[in-house]
Amino acid sequence: MAHQNPTEIQLHLIPLIPNILSALLILVDRPRTVRRSLFIIAATLLFFQLTITTLAPDAIGTTWKCFTTWGGGICVTLASIVAMLNMPLRDPLLNSSKIGKPFAKPESSVRSPEDIVTLWQWMSVSWMAPLISTACKRQLHDKDVWLLASDFQHQTLHLLFRDLTGTVLVRLLKANGLDIVLTTCLGTFETLAELSEPVLLKQLLNALMSEIPAIRAAVVYASFILIARVLKAHSAVFKLWYERRNYERSRGEMITMIHDKTLRRKAFTIAAEVSTPSSQTSTLLGDENDTLEDINNEDAEPSQPWSLRSWVRGVYQAFKHKFVVPSQREKEAPASTGKILNLLRGDVYEVAQRFWEASTLITKPLSVIVSVVLLWKILGSASLFGIIVIGVGMVVNYYMTRLLERVEQERRATTDVKLERTSQFVESLRHLRWYDWQDRWLGHIMEIRQKELFQRVKSNVVNRSINVINNITSYMFPVVGFAAYTLILHRPLTVDIAFPALGLFTMLQNNLRDLPSLYTSLTNARVAMRRIEDFMLEPDKDDNEDDETATPAFHQSNLEISIRNASFSWPGSDTTVLDNISFVCEPGLTLVCGKVGIGKTALLQAILGELDQHSGEKNVPAEMIGYCAQMPWLESMSIRDNILFSTPFDEARYWQVLRACCLVEDLRKFKGGDRSLIGENGTGLSGGQRARVALARAVYSRSRILLLDDPIAALDHQTAETISRNIFADQNSPLTAGRLIVLVTHRVDIVKQYAYQVLDIVPGGQVKTFKRREIAEHEKELEAQAATAPDSSPIAESSTSQNTEDSSSEEEAELATVAGKFIQEEHRVHGGVMATVYWQYVKAGKLAWWATMVTLCLLIRMTNLGYNWFLKEWGEQYRKSTELGDRPHIFISHPDFKADGIIEPGRHLPPPGENVRPWLICLAIIALVQVLFEALSDLALIAIMYNAGKSLFAKAMRCVTNATFRFYDVTPVGRLMNRLTSDMGTIDGQIAVQVLTLAFYSLGWMTSMFVIATATPVFIVPSVGMTMLFVYLYGRYLPASQDLRRLETVSLSPLMSNFGTLLEGLTTVRAFRAEPHFQNRIIATTDDFQKMDHIYWSLQAWLQYRFDLVSGLSVYALTLTAIIHGLSSGMIGFVLAAAANFVESTHQVCRRYGDMQMQFVSVERIIELLSLEQEQANTDNPPPAGWPSCTDDIVFDKVTLRYAPEFDPVLVGVSLVIPGGSTVAVTGRTGSGKSTLAYALLSTIQPDAGTGGQIRIGSVDIAKVDKHILRRHITFVAQDPVLFAGTLRDNLDPLDEHSEDERAQVLKTVLNNGFTLDTRVDGGGKNLSQGQRQLVGLGRAILRRSAIVIMDEATASIDVETATYIHQLLRMELRHSTVITIAHKVEAVKDADFEIVLDKGRVVKAGRRVPKS
Repeated sequence: MAHQNPTEIQLHLIPLIPNILSALLILVDRPRTVRRSLFIIAATLLFFQLTITTLAPDAIGTTWKCFTTWGGGICVTLASIVAMLNMPLRDPLLNSSKIGKPFAKPESSVRSPEDIVTLWQWMSVSWMAPLISTACKRQLHDKDVWLLASDFQHQTLHLLFRDLTGTVLVRLLKANGLDIVLTTCLGTFETLAELSEPVLLKQLLNALMSEIPAIRAAVVYASFILIARVLKAHSAVFKLWYERRNYERSRGEMITMIHDKTLRRKAFTIAAEVSTPSSQTSTLLGDENDTLEDINNEDAEPSQPWSLRSWVRGVYQAFKHKFVVPSQREKEAPASTGKILNLLRGDVYEVAQRFWEASTLITKPLSVIVSVVLLWKILGSASLFGIIVIGVGMVVNYYMTRLLERVEQERRATTDVKLERTSQFVESLRHLRWYDWQDRWLGHIMEIRQKELFQRVKSNVVNRSINVINNITSYMFPVVGFAAYTLILHRPLTVDIAFPALGLFTMLQNNLRDLPSLYTSLTNARVAMRRIEDFMLEPDKDDNEDDETATPAFHQSNLEISIRNASFSWPGSDTTVLDNISFVCEPGLTLVCGKVGIGKTALLQAILGELDQHSGEKNVPAEMIGYCAQMPWLESMSIRDNILFSTPFDEARYWQVLRACCLVEDLRKFKGGDRSLIGENGTGLSGGQRARVALARAVYSRSRILLLDDPIAALDHQTAETISRNIFADQNSPLTAGRLIVLVTHRVDIVKQYAYQVLDIVPGGQVKTFKRREIAEHEKELEAQAATAPDSSPIAESSTSQNTEDSSSEEEAELATVAGKFIQEEHRVHGGVMATVYWQYVKAGKLAWWATMVTLCLLIRMTNLGYNWFLKEWGEQYRKSTELGDRPHIFISHPDFKADGIIEPGRHLPPPGENVRPWLICLAIIALVQVLFEALSDLALIAIMYNAGKSLFAKAMRCVTNATFRFYDVTPVGRLMNRLTSDMGTIDGQIAVQVLTLAFYSLGWMTSMFVIATATPVFIVPSVGMTMLFVYLYGRYLPASQDLRRLETVSLSPLMSNFGTLLEGLTTVRAFRAEPHFQNRIIATTDDFQKMDHIYWSLQAWLQYRFDLVSGLSVYALTLTAIIHGLSSGMIGFVLAAAANFVESTHQVCRRYGDMQMQFVSVERIIELLSLEQEQANTDNPPPAGWPSCTDDIVFDKVTLRYAPEFDPVLVGVSLVIPGGSTVAVTGRTGSGKSTLAYALLSTIQPDAGTGGQIRIGSVDIAKVDKHILRRHITFVAQDPVLFAGTLRDNLDPLDEHSEDERAQVLKTVLNNGFTLDTRVDGGGKNLSQGQRQLVGLGRAILRRSAIVIMDEATASIDVETATYIHQLLRMELRHSTVITIAHKVEAVKDADFEIVLDKGRVVKAGRRVPKS
C-alpha cells in the first residue's frame, strides 16, 4: 500500500499532542522538581500506547514507517518518564546542608534523605541502601540512624496540633485528614488492581478453552496481570509512606498532647480507685486462683484443658451482663499514674493504629461490593444466595462484637490495675525486701495478673468465635453460590467459571474476615479514644498563666506574697486543710513551723497554686519560684545538670552555691565529680546529699522567691547549721539578697535567728504570725519546734564545712574529671534472636499445645489443597475428554498412582451434568472440615498464649524480685517497667499468632512446591531460584530490621521513664516554670523513639516493593510456562492457584519470619530478666531457733563494704562489737557511710570477699544464713518509708500477722489524730505528710518488736515535741530489742548507751557512751 489511510495518520498523531503539551509546560515553567501533572500525563499516555500495541497491533499499520513512528512515540514518552523519575522532589536550590545525601553514609546529625530524593529513589526506596549495607557489616547504633524527615518532626507538629480546636478526635482529623484522603485513594486503586486479576484470569482461561487455544491472547492477559501487580507494588510503597506519616504524626501528637496535659492538670493527691472486674473461680484454661508456687514452679504439671462446662458458663455470663455505662463517679475520677502510663503504652497506639488503617474503612467495604458485583457477572443471580449467607454471618457477628466491646473494657480496666500495682511494686521493691514482704505483694500482683489473663482469654475466645462464624460464612458462600448456579440455574460449573469465582470468593473471604476485626479494632479505638478524651477533660491547675517563661526582670518591683482569709483543700477533696488563713511574706526569711501533719507542706502547695482554693484572696507573683520539696526530687542525669535544671551555666555562681550547700567535699568522693550520673530520685547519693543537691538547685535558680520544704531535716547538726549560716545569715549575699524565702523546718533553733517572721500552723488549719520582735516573746511556743545542738564529738568538731570565701580553683580542678555513672546503659543484643529464646517461649506455651497447633495447620493446608483440587476435577468432568489423564509427567494423575477416588473423585461420583448434588455435598464437607480444623487451631493458639503469658510473667517477676540489690541501683524504674508492660504486652498479644501464621505459610510453601513440581517439573528450577532470591533480599533486610527494632525498644524506655519522673516531680517542674523545657524534652525523646520506627518501616517498604516485583514476575513466568507446555485449562487454573499460593507463601514466610523476629525481641528482653543475677537466699541454711535475740552481740570483723566491684569502698576495715540489747547512736557527717552500715546488717550488701570480713549476729554469719528469716527478724525504718495504696491497716501489717486490737493500739499510740485503720492511703503515701509517713514506719517497728531495730533518720521530719514523745515510746516498747539509731537530732540519740562515730568510711569511735555529770 503506497499511502497510509487517514485513520492510521490520526492514530500516529495521538502521542504528539501530550508530548507537545508537556514540552510547552517545561519551556514555560522550567521546573526544577517533578511536576506531578506532567508525570501523570506521560504515564497515562504510555499505558494507552502499550495497550494499543498489545491488544490492537493491526491498528498501528503494516509498513515500516508506521512501526517506526509508533515506536518512536513510545520511546519519547518513555524517555520523558525516565527523565522525570530522576528529578528531585525538593527544589535543589534550597539549603540541604542538614539533610543526608542519598547513598551517602547514614549519620544521626542529618535528616533522612527522604527530603531530597528523586521520584525513582522514593518509589523504589533505594535511598535506604546505605543503611542496609552498614547493617550487613556491623551492628547499627543510634549514630547510624538519620533524624526524622521534616514532615515527621514533632516540634512543629505539636505547635500546630496545639492550636487546633475541638475534641481530640476532631483535632486529629483536622491535622491528618489529607493523609487519610491520599491513603484512601491509593487503597482504592490497589483494591481495583487486585480485583482485576480474577477478571483477567477468567479471560485467560476462556482463551485456552476454545478448540484452538488462543495462546497469544492468553499471553496478553497474563501480561496485563503482571502490569496490574507492578502498579499495585508502586502504589503500595506510596500508600505505606502516607499511612506511616498518618500513624506517626497522630501517635506523636497524642503523646506530646498527653504530656502537655500532664504538665497542666491538677496534681490529684489520692488516685481514683479503679473497680476491678468481678473475679471468676475458673478460667477457660484452668483454675484462676493458682497459687504463686504453682505459677513459678517450672516442673509443675501442665495445666489441664478447660472443661466444656466452664467454657459455656464463662461465655454465658459474658452474654448475660449487658453493657454497663460507667457511673458518673467513675467518669469523673482522675487518672492514676498507672492509667496515664497505660494511656501512653496502649490507648495511644490503639488510636494511632486506626489512623494507619483508615483507608480500610473505605477499601474493605468497597472490595466486598466490587467482589459481589464481579461474582454477579460470573455466577449471575446465584450469587444472591451467597449474599444471604454473608448477611446471616454479619448479623451474628454484630452481637459478638458488642460482647467483645464489653470484654475489652473489662480487660483494660484490669490492665490498669495490674499496671498500677506493678509500678508500685517495682518502685517499692527495695523496701519490701527489707521487711521480707515481697512475696505477699508479688502474690497480689499475680492475682490481678490472673484476672487479666482470664479477661484476655475471654477476649480471645470471643474474637476467635467471630473468626469461626466468619470462616463458616466464607467457606459456605462458594458452596451455596455453586449450588444455586448448578441446581437452580442449571449451568455447568466449568473451569473458567470455577477458578475466577474461587479467586473472587477468596478475596471476598479475606475481606469478610477483616470486616469483623475492623469493627473490633474500631471498637477498641473508640474505648481508647474515650479514655484519652476523659483524661483531657480533667481540670487543669487553676493558675496556668501564659507567661511561663517570663524572667524576674519583667515582674513588678514590689515582691510580696499575700493570702487573706483563704481556705484550701487538697485537689479533689472537700475537707479543708488550711482554714481562713491570712499572712504576708516579704523579702527575707519567713520560717514556717508546726506539729507533724499540721499543714506546713500544704501551705507551700497553696502558694504554688497546687491546692483548691475555696475562699479569700491569694496574690503570688506570676513568676518562677525556686522550690525544694520535702522529698528531694532528682532526675537521672548528672549532678550538675540537676542543679542547673536547664538554666544557663554561671560558673562563679555555681561554685558559690556548691560551697554554700557544703557539696564540694562530697563531690570530691565521686570519680566523676559533679558530672557523675545519678539514677532516678538520686540513686547513688545519700539522703543528705540528695537534700543538698535539691537545695542547691533552688538556690542556684534566678527566681526571686524560694520555697524550701525542710531541706535540712536529713543533715547533721553542724552541716545544717553551716548551710543555714551560708545562705541566710548575710542578707546582702548574692545568693539571697532581695529574695523572698519561705522555709519549712522543725529545726527552728538553727534558723530562727535569721528569720524576720515565723508562721506557726496550729490545729484547725490556722496560721499564727510572729514578727521578729515577737519571736522572743513567744520563745516557749517555739521551743516545742526547736532541737538543741548535739554534744560535740571528735568527728563533729572536725567536720566543719568549707569557707565560702575560699578560692574554688583547686576544687574545680579536682572535680573536672571524667563523668562517672551510677546507672548502667540498657543492654542491647546484636544479631538474630537466639534459638534459646524461641525454645523458652515454646516451653512456656506447653509442647503439647504447639504440636497440636502445627498438626492442625498441616491439616488445614491439606484440606485447602483438596478444596482447590476438587473444584478442578469438578470443572473438568464437564469436558468429554480430559487432557490430564494422558500426561505421564503429572505424578498425581500418573496411571501407576492408586488414587482410589480421592485424587480422582470422578471415578466414584456421578458426572456433575447428570447429578451435581454429590459434588456439592463433598464440597460442603471439605469446607466444614476446614472450618473445624481452623477453629481447633484457634483454641490451641489461645491455650499457648495463656500458658506463655502466665509462665513468662511469673518467672520474670520472680527473678526481678529476687535480684541482687545492685540491680535496683543501676536500673531505672522506667526501663524495668517498659519490659514488664510493653514487652509483656507484646507477649500477651499477637506473638503466638505470628508463629501460627509462619507455620501455616511454611506448610503452604511446601505443598505449593509439591504441586508445581508434579504439574510442571520444568518450573522447579525457576521456583528454587526465585526462593533463593527471596531469601537473599530477606538476608539483606534482616540485620537492619533487627537492629532498628532493638533500638526502638531501647529508645522507648526513656519515654516511659521521663513520664514517670515528671509525675513524681510535677510540683517542682511547675514551680520552676520549667514546663517548656520538659515539653521540649519529651518532644526530642519522641523524635528519637519514632525515628527508629520510621526508618524500620521504610526498610519494610524497601523489602515489600522488591518482594512484590519478584512475586509478580514469578507468577508471570510460571503462567507462561504453563501456557507454553500446553496444560489443560483446568490444570492451568489449578497450577496458577498453587503458584499464587507459592509466591504468596514465600513472600509471607520471609515477612512473617521478620515480623516474628521483631516480636521475639520482646520475648528476648523478658528472657534477659530471667538471667538476672539472683541474691543467694540461703534457704537451706536456717539459723538456730530463737535467733536472733536481743542478747546477741552484733560483730563487725574487718568489714570492707562497696556497692560494686568497680567502686571505691564506702566503709573500710570496720571492726566493732555492738552489745546485745543496747541502744546505739550512729553519727557522722552526711555521706560518711552510716546508711551503708545499716544495709550491711540487712545483708543487702556483702563484705569484700578478699578481706575475709564477717558480720555476725551472735555466732551466726549473716552472709550464710537464710536471708528471709534474717529480714523478718530485723526491722529497718528508713527516712522515707514506702507506703502502699490501701488502708493504714494494710500498711501497718501487710502480712496480717497481728490482731486487730494490736494494730489499733499501735495506730492510736503513734498517729492518734483522727486516723483509723480504715483510713485510705494513696500509693507512696502521697496523701500523708512526710512526718506522718515516718510515724507509720515507726508504727511498723513497734508492731513487729523485732530483736534488732534499725532507724535511719526515722524522725527527721517530725517536730521536736512529737519526736520526744515517740522516742520515749520507742524506749519503752523496744526495751527488749537492740536499737540502732542513725540520726542528727540530739533527742533521737540522747539516751543511747553505745556510740559509733563514722568519718569518710572509717570508724572514728565505737564504744560505751559515758554519761555527762
